[in-house]
Amino acid sequence: MAAPGESESYRRLGVSAAKDDVHRAVAALEPGLLPSAFCRVNPDVFHGDPAYCVVSHADGAGTKSILAYLKYRLTGDAGAFRGIAQDAIVMNLDDLLCVGATSGFVVASIVNRHARRAGDPAILEALVGGTRAFADRMNEFGVRLAVGGGETADVGDVVRSVLVDAVLTTRMERRRLLANDIRPGLAIVALASGGPPARYEDDWNSGIGCNGLTAARHELLGPGVGEAFPEAADDLLDRDLVYRGPFRPTDELPGMDRTVLDALLSPTRTFAPIVRALLDDAKLPIEGLIHITGGGHAKCLRFGQGVRYVVDLGDDVPAVFEAIKAASGRSWLEMAKVFNLGWRMLVLCPPERAGEVVDVARTFGVGGRVAGTTEPSTSGNNELALRVADETFVLSV
Repeated sequence: MAAPGESESYRRLGVSAAKDDVHRAVAALEPGLLPSAFCRVNPDVFHGDPAYCVVSHADGAGTKSILAYLKYRLTGDAGAFRGIAQDAIVMNLDDLLCVGATSGFVVASIVNRHARRAGDPAILEALVGGTRAFADRMNEFGVRLAVGGGETADVGDVVRSVLVDAVLTTRMERRRLLANDIRPGLAIVALASGGPPARYEDDWNSGIGCNGLTAARHELLGPGVGEAFPEAADDLLDRDLVYRGPFRPTDELPGMDRTVLDALLSPTRTFAPIVRALLDDAKLPIEGLIHITGGGHAKCLRFGQGVRYVVDLGDDVPAVFEAIKAASGRSWLEMAKVFNLGWRMLVLCPPERAGEVVDVARTFGVGGRVAGTTEPSTSGNNELALRVADETFVLSV
């Protein structure tokens, strides 16, 4: 039986949203110092100090790098890869935020490329420049991020274009750890993944992040892409699933003053300056943070015991997700299992402090809303009652 966070339509594209096989594979591993935490917590392997711990995370931009490759091939401009460097970092950084880590990170980058297709030095220069620029911007906002080097490999037998990953590591005090042991009686504040530029951003953000880009590419972009660039698709996929959308890359996305390609390439927004302010400056009683990535909004089902998450994402879904839904014919339930739908970070806190969380986010130019509560579940298992636009559904583990 598929996991509750699994999308069958996404699985047909050769990708798992829930990654149930991954969770089974790591289940036998020692769970670390704090099993309920969002990321694995290790002892202080550097100094052996029992008051400290080390957290490390590996992730990347996924198939979003294919979109940068397409833009490079269409325009000759490698600049899109600067945003891909940010994507790879943020997918790690914002997971580490969820254990309470807010500063003192070291990032290492990994670039695997097909040298005959993506060997232009300008691509690597854009990736390195994007990494450095993002680190510099975070340092301006008190999120100390050092660039520690990385690896570039020419692996044309393995990679069809280019793949960009990263690893982030930090050492932190154990007293600052967030257990994410979610209980009933909390407010759920959702932070917007898109919208006008935050104080630490330079451009409008579509909200797409890095999850679900395999579906987004194939559902929005038309057959001409697959015909011109066959390397931009899995050659084992059924042909009727490959680039079957209604748009050319340069078409304007409905509801946005951006092309489809640029909307999909919008760099993943980080919430690091906001979370640092919540935990370090405002010192609000944050009980948990959930980064909505793999598995979409069903991800919250992994935290707490006997908790019913009641979440209302509202009616105003960002244009990029509306376009994917319209092109694919998917239900909002299917969409919510893959995409963040405009809200990529959930902050759990006492109800009387929820307004302060929203206010802090707004000081950075990021939207926030009190989106729900946690309640005792009716089944004893974790449940999610989620409303999106005109659809309401319940998921349970």
